[in-house]
Amino acid sequence: MYILITYDISTTTKEGRKRLRNVAKICLNYGQRVQNSVFECKVNEGQLRMIKQQLSETINHEKDSLRFYRLGKNYERTVKQMGKNTSYNIDKPLIL
Repeated sequence: MYILITYDISTTTKEGRKRLRNVAKICLNYGQRVQNSVFECKVNEGQLRMIKQQLSETINHEKDSLRFYRLGKNYERTVKQMGKNTSYNIDKPLIL
């Protein structure tokens, strides 16, 4: 399944900036950054539970927020891009 993860992490403290970096690292393990605090991920149900658990253990539930959107099977037809695009197609081979 394709999901979109967005987050807003309070960075007014040193601990908040550390949480921000950790949240980004966790998200990068499952997908690609498409904007500063937005990640597109292709995961199965088990991976989704795992990422939610990891992120829940990382954030401050009183100061930070996370949102998860299921994009559906036909996400390419519903997601439109304008401007600079640095993302890649998750389903196609990636050659480095």
